[in-house]
Order: sequence, then C-alpha cells, then structure tokens
Amino acid sequence: MRHVKTGLRLLVYGTAFLLLVGPHRLSLRRGGRFAGLAPMLLHRLFLALFQVRVRVTGTPPAPGEAALVLANHISWLDIPVLGSLRPLSFVAKSEIAGWPIIGLFARLQRTVFIDRARKRHTAVVNTELSRRLAAGDVVVLFAEGTTGDGNRLLPFRASLVGAARAALTDGGLDAVRLQPLCIAYTRRHGLPLTRRERPEIAWYGDMELAPHLAVFLERGPIDAEVVWAEPVTFAAGTNRKVATALAEAAVRRALRQAVTGRPAADPAAPAPLAGASAALAEAL
Repeated sequence: MRHVKTGLRLLVYGTAFLLLVGPHRLSLRRGGRFAGLAPMLLHRLFLALFQVRVRVTGTPPAPGEAALVLANHISWLDIPVLGSLRPLSFVAKSEIAGWPIIGLFARLQRTVFIDRARKRHTAVVNTELSRRLAAGDVVVLFAEGTTGDGNRLLPFRASLVGAARAALTDGGLDAVRLQPLCIAYTRRHGLPLTRRERPEIAWYGDMELAPHLAVFLERGPIDAEVVWAEPVTFAAGTNRKVATALAEAAVRRALRQAVTGRPAADPAAPAPLAGASAALAEAL
C-alpha cells in the first residue's frame, strides 16, 4: 500500500510538472513573472504531497528587494523547502547540470552553475550574480560549499560573496543585502529529532541518492525550520571576509537554537562571533 501511495503522489507531481513546464519555458525566454512562480508552485506541491511541513521565522527580503542569501546546506530537500518560500534561484556546482532529472530541475530554477575546477570561473559567476542582484533577484548561495550532517555548521566560503561587490561596481547598486538563512530539520512524525537521528535526513559525504530517497519516502512526515536571520549590509567599504563571517555567525546561532531548542545568545553580544573567529582573524 505504501508503494501505491508513493506512486500516486509521484503521478500527481509528474502531471503538474508536465502542465507547467511549457508555460514556464516560454516565460523564461520572455522574462515573464511566471518564470519565478512555476518552480515555487511545484516545490509547494512536492512538500504537500510528501508531508514536509515548513515553519518560517525572521524577516525575509521585501518583494523586489535583491538579496544574496548565504545559507547552510543539509540535503537535496533544502531545494524544495527554500524554493517553496518565494521566487528565487540557486548557485550550484557545474556537475549538477548534467545529472538526469535533477539537472533539468536546476536549469528550470535558473540555477547559476560554477565550475570549481576553473578558478577563473568564479569571476564569471560573480558577474552573472551581480546582474541578477541588479535586477532585484534573490539568489541562494550554499556558503559551506557542501552539505553537512544537520548537527553542525561548516565554515562559510567568502569567494562568491564577491558578487555583492560586483553588483556595487557593475550593477550600480548602493548596497546589497547579504541575507543569512538557516535551515534545520527538527521533527519527524511530530517528535523531536535527536542528534543521532538528524543525519538520516541529511544527504552528505558519499551517500547514494537512491537509497536516501527511499528512506525519505518510507519514514514519513518531516518538519523543517527556516530562519531569516538579521541581514548584513554590504556597501562600498565592506570587507568581504568580515561580512561572510558575520553571516556565518548568525546562521550558526540560529542552527544551534533550532537543534537544541535553547534560546540563542543576544545578537549584540560579541560571544556569538567565536564560531567565526578564524575567518575574522584572517580578514582583519
């Protein structure tokens, strides 16, 4: 019976995809509003069909306000969770473009692909990101550069935050909103996840995708928590590494509170920056 239900859900999702993909492609060519709306609708349908509940706190960018979102990364599930919130695009490694099905979805999401093997490609990607920001887009950068186990945060990389500076010099903006964002998976079947259970939802290291998907389909409802932390204003005189470290510290505080249930420390206090001390020391 479980396999029948899964098959029916996939059939509903596949039908919706086929109905939306044509108008979506046309909107991509013409730059219409539907280009951002269709992926958001599909992500929301996926979450509803497969019982992923999303709780959102904090203040996101205002409609039409450009933002470079610096987020932690736990699983492939992050994409539909974040993509369901509002029209946005992602930055991803270039290999994903060639993956079956996932590559197609990434391209339809207007993903910006980066070739990590080519150091000069970062400058090309920064130019494209600055163009998106100047146009008022929201772009999500998984700043750790890889996925984690859901319990801890890996150091944020500052290289692609150079897109914010490019948006100031080439895009004509006075400032760019660097938006720290935390995603955490906190409950399954309404019960809090333990530190040992949380990595079962994460997709990291050398995990095979197919078995991980099977576990996701088998074990039932998941609660995700998304926190829009206090933004960092990136202006002409802002140090890129310091700004990245501040965003990392904000996400670290939010993740700690989400996974432990304990209130976060006062954002104004200097203590929360301890997790980013190495990056700050290097920047200064």
